Amino acid sequence: MNHEELLSRLFELQDAGYRELQIRTIPSVDPDSIIGVRTPELRSIAKDIYGSDLAGEILNSSSHKYFEEMQLHAFLISREKDIDRCICYLDAFLPAVDNWATCDQMIPKVIGRNHETILPKVYEWIGSDHVFTVRFAVKVLMDYFLDDHYDSRYPELVASLKTDEYYLQMMIAWYFATALAKQYNDIVPYLEQRRLDHTVHKMTIRKVSDSFRISDDRKKYLRSL
Repeated sequence: MNHEELLSRLFELQDAGYRELQIRTIPSVDPDSIIGVRTPELRSIAKDIYGSDLAGEILNSSSHKYFEEMQLHAFLISREKDIDRCICYLDAFLPAVDNWATCDQMIPKVIGRNHETILPKVYEWIGSDHVFTVRFAVKVLMDYFLDDHYDSRYPELVASLKTDEYYLQMMIAWYFATALAKQYNDIVPYLEQRRLDHTVHKMTIRKVSDSFRISDDRKKYLRSL
């Protein structure tokens, strides 16, 4: 498959109703760039082309015309098995990420097998002035550093982020709501002592209320804070 054939395939898979949903839910993306292809179809294409010349072309491109190409780029990075190549791809791609969906659906499993290697990059990314690079860094801490590799330094790092950017505020809240489910005793003081920005504090409580991993008694207490 070449790039022209890929675009033809994407338009064959277009779902008009899904496209309208994406336009509403991903407002930071130019509507004209959205074809309207469902995520499972894109993941299937990424699996099929992984390792091909076309995949290399996508991974080495600094920009894409269509949102779906951005998604394919993210899904190809997610399939990378070598941590050093994965980091190189992430460093090149993260500055181009302009929406929460591409950011959040980029989940390279190789990171979970290379905690020590990725951690310095997390510190680097979290210091970026690009919203979605920072959001990705916080998501890595949420996905891979709240269980066996947890350290109390990490919530301190996330709590130190001060921002008016909605998409970063929401990720910080998501991080702390997840952290409450996994490291409750360490994390609850952040709410009790009002160590989060007011907006993030409220967002965190809302996310906690929707969680199935936090007991009703704890939810009741957290809502009182």
